[in-house]
Amino acid sequence: MHICLYFCNHMISINDLTFLIGSRALYDEANWHIKPGDRVGLIGANGTGKSTLLKIIVGEYGPSSGSISMSKELKIGYLNQDLLSYDSHHSILHVAMEAFERQNQLHDEIEVLLKKIETDYSEEILYKLSDKQQEFEALDGYNIEYRANEILAGLGFSTEDQHRPLNTFSGGWRMRVMLAKILLQTPDILLLDEPTNHMDLPSIKWLETYLGSFEGAIVIVSHDRYFLDKVVNKIVESRKGKLTPYSGNYSFYLEEKSLRGEIQKGEFKNQQAKIKQEERLIERFRAKASKAKMAQSRMKALDKMERVEDVDDDNPTVNFQFKFSKPSGRHVIKVEDAYKSYPNIHILSNADGLIEKGDKIALIGANGKGKSTLLRIVAGAEDFEGKCETGHNVTTTFFAQHQLESLHLENTILEELQAFAPKHTDTELRGILGCFLFTGDDVFKKIRVLSGGEKSRVALAKSLTTDSNFLILDEPTNHLDIQSVNILIQALTQYEGTFIAVSHDRYFLDNVANKIWFIEDMDIKEYPGTYAEYEEWNNKRIPAKPTPIPVRPDKEVKKVVENKPDSPNLQQQLKKLNDQLKKIETDISEYESQVKVIESEIADEKTYTNSGKLSEANKRYQAAKTQLDTAQNTWEDLASDIMELEGK
Repeated sequence: MHICLYFCNHMISINDLTFLIGSRALYDEANWHIKPGDRVGLIGANGTGKSTLLKIIVGEYGPSSGSISMSKELKIGYLNQDLLSYDSHHSILHVAMEAFERQNQLHDEIEVLLKKIETDYSEEILYKLSDKQQEFEALDGYNIEYRANEILAGLGFSTEDQHRPLNTFSGGWRMRVMLAKILLQTPDILLLDEPTNHMDLPSIKWLETYLGSFEGAIVIVSHDRYFLDKVVNKIVESRKGKLTPYSGNYSFYLEEKSLRGEIQKGEFKNQQAKIKQEERLIERFRAKASKAKMAQSRMKALDKMERVEDVDDDNPTVNFQFKFSKPSGRHVIKVEDAYKSYPNIHILSNADGLIEKGDKIALIGANGKGKSTLLRIVAGAEDFEGKCETGHNVTTTFFAQHQLESLHLENTILEELQAFAPKHTDTELRGILGCFLFTGDDVFKKIRVLSGGEKSRVALAKSLTTDSNFLILDEPTNHLDIQSVNILIQALTQYEGTFIAVSHDRYFLDNVANKIWFIEDMDIKEYPGTYAEYEEWNNKRIPAKPTPIPVRPDKEVKKVVENKPDSPNLQQQLKKLNDQLKKIETDISEYESQVKVIESEIADEKTYTNSGKLSEANKRYQAAKTQLDTAQNTWEDLASDIMELEGK
């Protein structure tokens, strides 16, 4: 009974976890209990062990000491960056549907039995076939392809894309396929390591809505604070080897941490005053033989005192200034009559755009709509038809992930910046490198030993020490933790030049941009305002598409009625719902007739003694039965909605 109650309250229990890397303790007697329904954002600076903790939970790494307890039946869905290397010649639809292991197994077994029936009419085979078909139907087997279609579409894949082999997609798109597969498995708990890293804004918003309806627990490692605010109801901070929980989303965490910090600062200040007072008394008493015993006692009490730590500043500020030798003219970039297309896709047609001095532009939109192409056109790095004129005295720096190859591998990090920005002192350069997590002797590391993420941060640091008065930034927030994103925001806010940036980090965009560019109808459109203002305007202009609700395989599957109008006229709503109800009743009658006709066919000796006819009739029967069940579920939903409205 005790064990049952324990696992009902805690899905996963982390107890006194210690994990050593060499002599360094990444976790030191850390504790955390994940409960059913928890939606947790696991946060912390890069290198504090967030991804490592997820690997410990799933058993890829073993703890140095301590324990992790969970039920053996707990079904975990784990998305991690290692899945980028997964390869397959199968279509992405096939790969996503690998999630339905039992349904796929039953489908294959049913096919074998249908083949057997062609020569074996025994009751044993018929019973086996019937049992398999009933289980397949109970697991919603006839709808699994539809569910996979919905998830893949939400993650940005067109119908044509879904039939392309996985190995024809880039790493970022493959990661979306693996996420689709995990979502289709409907696990008890989702462990998602940077799920939005390779997504565009529409897909991130879709995922937010989808996870909002997910019934299980969720643990998310992410640097996207807007995403965390939308999805989580708890924050757990990984810091100094401990795991500290906060109730609420990321915004609440910031407020609560600030409050806790103020309290801790007060306790630290009071304790330091007490310690100094005790030390003065001990020093005074120590000189007198009659008081020596008292002094010794006070010294022991002082040694045993549990010390309150001072509060570290987790929000470093930018301590350098941009230096460019000459300002640009009023017009920085002028695009006229731009035309650009690739095989099977048109990007721009007679497009015009103007970037003026002081513009801070966020270029947004779905992947594949031409954002990076437009950036390269602006940078002069892409062939196209039309004009792109650079204004007077404009000097440009273009930051893009693929340009990491331009780093000099034999340079140290500091040497790389010294060669690029000779006007800055070593102190200034080390200051900016510290902002991007290169502290102490880290600056003397060779570029060739750095990870991809570390190289990205070096390249970004170089861009921010440039002499240029116009910056072109393609996904600058990739591989940055929340603190580093804040540093980048501070830097760009201070920047007196002009920039255009592509990013899927909405907090970043909302804090740096004063104009929004987006590509629509093959033209460059502009919204004169912040990202938040653009979002409000765009939501009124284009209603959001419905998102499929996650369906657990062990629960009844119901058809969701979508797009019910929010009409102010109650009678109009009732009329529309009643019309839908009448139509669905007609459909139900037709499906019931079809089912009866097919049942009569199957009962006919001419059918059940002919394996080919029986197989074909069984397939038609299952299809008609599925249609009937779906229609009946829809009727129930409509009837419920009508009764609710009539009660108002």
